[in-house]
Amino acid sequence: MIARAAREIAPGMVVNLGIGLPTKVVDHLPSGFPFCLHSENGMTGIGPSLPAERADRNLIDAGGAYVSPIPGSAFFDSAMSFALVRSGRLDLTMLGAFEVAQNGDLANWKIPGKFSPGAGGAIELAQKARRVVVLTTHTDRAGKPKLVEGCTLPLTALGCVGRIYTDMAVIDVTPEGFALREIAEGLDPDQVIAATGAPLVLPQGDLPTF
Repeated sequence: MIARAAREIAPGMVVNLGIGLPTKVVDHLPSGFPFCLHSENGMTGIGPSLPAERADRNLIDAGGAYVSPIPGSAFFDSAMSFALVRSGRLDLTMLGAFEVAQNGDLANWKIPGKFSPGAGGAIELAQKARRVVVLTTHTDRAGKPKLVEGCTLPLTALGCVGRIYTDMAVIDVTPEGFALREIAEGLDPDQVIAATGAPLVLPQGDLPTF
């Protein structure tokens, strides 16, 4: 799933990777891949994550991981960082999710009754990035679908998601609803349909695998 999602990033893109599964995408890009990674706590041009014993403790990403600079890295305050986001300069953001609705609504910051540190930058990223994709497991720990007809959890943003990468499939959000584009090797469409809480439009012809 993560390796497949990494192919979403094209050379020259400015990209923000959300906390959780999205942060692992960089591990599946070739060394020296020409893109600019943005962190909303005030850095662009982010190199590999480092263990604590090798890290500069002043350099962390928005998820708290120690990161390294690369030639061309820039540092700035949160006001500048969110000015970059709000002005639409991010080509792509990859976010995690608790729920995604068939119209692209996203819920990824709060499950009532459970602790949440707050929405953070997710609201801004989901609204303002030129393209928003989600990386998530297809179901939650209880086996309930995360891809649903309508979100029941507090929303992060309306109609923002363009594509979803799960451990089962690649699914686009279209005017007709969820559309199955690719399927994980070893699965069949009926398994994906059963795990999805909304209708799923199937392609004509062969279904690519990943």
